[in-house]
Amino acid sequence: MTIYTGPVFEMARRQFDQIANHIEMPDDERERVFYPKRAVTVSCPIHRDDGSVTVFQGYRVQHHLTLGPTKGGTRFAKTVDIGEVAALAVWMSWKCALAGLPYGGAKGGITVDPRALSSRELEALSRRYIQEMIPFVGPHTDVMAPDMGTDEQVMAWFMDTYSMYQGRTVTEIVTGKPVSAGGTEGRREATGRGVAHLVGRALDRIGLSPQRSTVIVQGFGNVGSVTACALAERGVKVIGVSDHTASYYSPGGLDLSELQRHVACKGSLHGFSSELSIEPEDLMAQRCDILVPAAVERVITHENVSRLRCRILAEGANGPTTPEADEILDQRRDEIFVLPDILCNAGGVIVSYFEWVQGLQQLFWAENEVLSRLHGLLDRTFDQVMARSDRDRVSHRTAALAIGVERVRDAKRTRGLFP
Repeated sequence: MTIYTGPVFEMARRQFDQIANHIEMPDDERERVFYPKRAVTVSCPIHRDDGSVTVFQGYRVQHHLTLGPTKGGTRFAKTVDIGEVAALAVWMSWKCALAGLPYGGAKGGITVDPRALSSRELEALSRRYIQEMIPFVGPHTDVMAPDMGTDEQVMAWFMDTYSMYQGRTVTEIVTGKPVSAGGTEGRREATGRGVAHLVGRALDRIGLSPQRSTVIVQGFGNVGSVTACALAERGVKVIGVSDHTASYYSPGGLDLSELQRHVACKGSLHGFSSELSIEPEDLMAQRCDILVPAAVERVITHENVSRLRCRILAEGANGPTTPEADEILDQRRDEIFVLPDILCNAGGVIVSYFEWVQGLQQLFWAENEVLSRLHGLLDRTFDQVMARSDRDRVSHRTAALAIGVERVRDAKRTRGLFP
């Protein structure tokens, strides 16, 4: 029996079982490597603007602390539950280990629609959540970051609340903060820029020119919009975008500047155009060179994977491809070059690591140094995954997960089991 249930957690469990079989992990090691070390659930009551009180449920899962403190985002969304949070923490562990970062994975969240809260209510809920988490987090225990439904401002509230309880400013308790509050240059754009950089490496590897390539981005939030702009700067034509409200497609290319202005004004893509509108499930099936799922989990399934007509699948989101769909992708390995999520979207946690290091040292870097270090780490990790894939004749996902899981397993073996 386990407290972790739901389709997202089962997906993470199935992935792990496949990798454990692949690397021939002994049965008596598997549960220790896979299951989270700690899960915390809290109730977060706040005063609403109308004078009433509402209690929201919050979670934090810390997967392992074998390599260092845990690290991971905090998600505010209606779908958040303990199983989803645990799965995201597990994936973050493999991602950090793959990139060679001294972290275990963590994830947190509150079951809430943040768009239904006023600014004051959002601040109250953010501060109450981190207040409840204070006994379980810290710069050398668990470092939080933004995720879906949270942003730089929420991280600033987290940092301020934690600092008030410590009696001193502790910038390194969270990453993804505003630069004015101890954040790092380039953090907000890091995940999207990392996706674009790795797409560039993939284009080189399969012999495609950016200037002759097209991209469709599913999910036009922070990661998706930055990815689209970064690819456009390289000469790639953006022909499709979507968010939870609308999807648009134009073979001749979309005006990114107009799209960004619309989202900044209206808060979403809804209402941008009626002529360019397309059904969301049809958008991902359009022919393109690069497809970037950058929204939520489980959007590429066994039902739609055969409709994909891209050359590169760049997973900007966590867990966008189900195991069933992945089996079909593996059969299409010569057609579709997959950049798996734990490699493709690692730019965010890499620059979060840089922010944490700068906070601990109180020595801050210029943006060009951040980007140079980011590209160096991504290149090293990309090369390791490609080499492992070629050596073992396995998919890029299997290669990436095998490297990450092995590094966590080896660290646990070396440290031993206490007492």
